[in-house]
Amino acid sequence: MIDESKVLVIEDDARYRHDLETVLAFLGEDTVTASSANWSEHVEENIKASSKIAVAIVGSLDSIRLENLLSEIHKWEACIPFVILGRERISDSLSAELKSRITAFLNRNLSYQSLLDALHKSKLFYNHYNRLRDVDGLRNSDVFPGLVGDSDAIQEVRRMMGQVANTEVSVLITGESGTGKEVVARNLHISSNRAEKPFIPINCGAIPNELLESELFGHEKGAFTGAISTRIGRFELADGGTLFLDEIGDMPLNMQVKLLRVLQERSFERVGGVETIQTDVRIIAATHKDLEKMIRDGNFRQDLYYRINVFPIEMPPLRSRSEDVPLLLNELITMLEAERKGSIRFNSSAIKSLSRHSWLGNVRELANLVERMAILYPHGIVGVNDLPEKFRNLDEREKLAGGFLHSESDRKSVSDFDLSVHDGLDQTMLPLNGIDLKAYLTNLEKDLISQALNYSDGVVARAAQRLHIRRTTLVEKMRKYHLMKKQNIEEDRLGNDDSSQKLIESELSDLRNKKPRSA
Repeated sequence: MIDESKVLVIEDDARYRHDLETVLAFLGEDTVTASSANWSEHVEENIKASSKIAVAIVGSLDSIRLENLLSEIHKWEACIPFVILGRERISDSLSAELKSRITAFLNRNLSYQSLLDALHKSKLFYNHYNRLRDVDGLRNSDVFPGLVGDSDAIQEVRRMMGQVANTEVSVLITGESGTGKEVVARNLHISSNRAEKPFIPINCGAIPNELLESELFGHEKGAFTGAISTRIGRFELADGGTLFLDEIGDMPLNMQVKLLRVLQERSFERVGGVETIQTDVRIIAATHKDLEKMIRDGNFRQDLYYRINVFPIEMPPLRSRSEDVPLLLNELITMLEAERKGSIRFNSSAIKSLSRHSWLGNVRELANLVERMAILYPHGIVGVNDLPEKFRNLDEREKLAGGFLHSESDRKSVSDFDLSVHDGLDQTMLPLNGIDLKAYLTNLEKDLISQALNYSDGVVARAAQRLHIRRTTLVEKMRKYHLMKKQNIEEDRLGNDDSSQKLIESELSDLRNKKPRSA
């Protein structure tokens, strides 16, 4: 189960604090709010562990009070990053340690994009740098930067990598497709004494059997039809470095014999050549197949297996380390943005739903999903109902519980959601680079109405009460979004009943007169 991290908001202006909480709830963030005077007592009353706080958003304070507050939070939990509101810089007297924890300075006139970016950056800091545990006295982030995860399973992989990285022994990496076997291989290489030499990968299953020998050992000019020039193979290219034999379980038996000879004698001849070439390579192999079963079936040589399986490392499937899904999402989004392929954010409900997925394609499947969502919702916020059907793993109660109807200002139709309710959160809160806010709010409103109807067993009156809107307003929105289905009976009753007609007229009159309708 993944930790459900929270955003700590410390702001002395009660109205602004409430408005900021509303916006964060709209973005799918779970918040804990307090003033600077009583933040510790309030926080301890609402959460059980400091590790639940992923970022602290701190409002405008004078320099001395701000320094003291940051020091208090840091002393309480050292891993929490800070987002500072209403300032562009911090006092020079603040310690370097505390300065390193400040991930963003934001104007009080917030924009969605700046707030999203600040939250994203803070969570990256929180996940990748402050909560990583040490392995054998070394920082994981320093040793194996490409291996993302904080689960026990991935920590064990890091431990084993730390033991074998700087040796010369052969390593066999096993695990399902998409678990990151090549990532482990590359990290082993860059952490070894061979890091300055080449890392040469070859997928043994992707090359036709008749060409594999030439790919590994090279060939001389005229060795076979089409050999118009001499070509060096992967063993020569990897000399002094590391040769990564991916999917070695797909290597045919005749090539297994030749590979074994090279590993034993550390020499080979090119195809069609007579010159013996010495080689100095470290072998790292990987496979998703059960090699021991293949040996029993006569499809893999036992002597080769023992030669390459000096130090085995098994990669865990993503479904067995679901707590790493948020970390992986952050990493994949960062890579996507670095490659200028777009950007995307996932709210807490979507992340929770993704953490429950079986991930048969492992990290590769997750990466494909992130890229797909970035195309469908560029620079947007993905909720659970935006995910493809097979990734929606929350029931209706959980969807509603993780929704946005938390406070008084949220108790209205989402299409009427007004970000100008207070001075700091005004109509400048528009996306800066690509969010179609109108379309997003429309889709969100439709989803919330559907959830409310489902949760209320199709009874319009109950759904309207849950959404804190008038029944007649809900019916109109149901017509607009084509959500009538089993609610048609209720709609017809409302439209044809004389008393309902009077109710409609009364509500319209109330709206014009700006007075609440009596029960």
